[in-house]
Amino acid sequence: MTIRRFSTLASRLGAATLAAALLVAGPAAAAEDGGLDRQRLRQTLDAMHEAGMYGTYSNVMDGRRSWKGAAGVADVETRRPVRPAMVHRAGSITKSFVAVAVLQQVGKGTIELDAPIGRYLPDLIPGERGQRITVRMLLNHTSHIANHTEVIFPTIESLDANRFRAFSPEELARAGLGAPATGQPGVTPGAYSNTNFVIAGLLLERVTGTSAERYITDHVFRKAGLRHTSFPRTPYLPGPSSNAYEALFGYFDPPRDYSVYNMSWAWTSGAVASTMEDLNRFFRMLLRGELLDATLVAEMRKTVPIRSLPGAVVDYGLGIFPLDLPCGRFWGHDGSIPGMQTFAFSDAGGGRQFAFGTNLRNYQQLDESGNPVAHAIDFALGDHLLEAACGPGAEAATRAVRPFPAIGVDGGTATP
Repeated sequence: MTIRRFSTLASRLGAATLAAALLVAGPAAAAEDGGLDRQRLRQTLDAMHEAGMYGTYSNVMDGRRSWKGAAGVADVETRRPVRPAMVHRAGSITKSFVAVAVLQQVGKGTIELDAPIGRYLPDLIPGERGQRITVRMLLNHTSHIANHTEVIFPTIESLDANRFRAFSPEELARAGLGAPATGQPGVTPGAYSNTNFVIAGLLLERVTGTSAERYITDHVFRKAGLRHTSFPRTPYLPGPSSNAYEALFGYFDPPRDYSVYNMSWAWTSGAVASTMEDLNRFFRMLLRGELLDATLVAEMRKTVPIRSLPGAVVDYGLGIFPLDLPCGRFWGHDGSIPGMQTFAFSDAGGGRQFAFGTNLRNYQQLDESGNPVAHAIDFALGDHLLEAACGPGAEAATRAVRPFPAIGVDGGTATP
């Protein structure tokens, strides 16, 4: 069975559905006073595990106040518990780090945001295509370059076949560039594609003269003071971590562990590992203008409509996207790799952040028509998300906006 078929089925639990549902509640549901209801945060996190999520860990920051928690197990056989500080594969949140790195170079004048990518990588994208696709189009997914992961993972069996395979960045880029384009460059809606950020990584290497991993580590991770964020050098996660269980809508029964995986297939589109606390620190500093100047942060917030991997049309900026909740607009990204999902967002002023990760993915079952059925985990996940984002008063909003499907631009599909 092909991964593409599972992607199609999963589109019913697509990216924008939670955000759209939350808007039904309206601003009146927002709490007048922010703050952290630690008991409620603990209850909603426990409820995710009780609903069937193997393990989850969460961190919430509100000004100088913070809360962290974990619920469930990191290993279903040994019953080793999850811990709040576990290192977790952040998946496509990598794109936010890469966008910051590219925009740092824009600020230095070595890259022009609206210049054709062919100016910098003529050997990779020559001719008219290289002249029509701009750097901005890579970062906001309007280049219409195909998604290379659909090329290198054509079947479910290829998930295991490529577990320890080392892909070069050029190989990934050419896989996406060689597939049929999803549209004309710059035309909206765009199409979310991991290949865009692989090419952005190659662009960084061309203009800085160093590896993308080294540049991002030195100028983004270290600048933000992230102590547990990295591009892992081996297929193993560094430091204390959880297993990563992929159910693939019941195709893997029991769910299969993909925690050990060569992440070269994702590279600068999704290979970063981090902790929830580090992710919150990163988005806080970004939205407060401590990693980029205000004009470049404003560029990141300029959104265009794109089609997410699950199939929904969402607004997307430059490596970040907005999530509208009853208590206001948040900015950040989600990440999804086999067996792990991550959500990390900050309010627009960098005052409140939340990040949480899960170690079981695609746990829903399919109905007779082949459509995923909302699971109790989806309800519990939404409850925790609202409590983490909105604080006291979120419980009333929760009742108004259920059910809670999966969220994100690359979550909820069988495609890595």
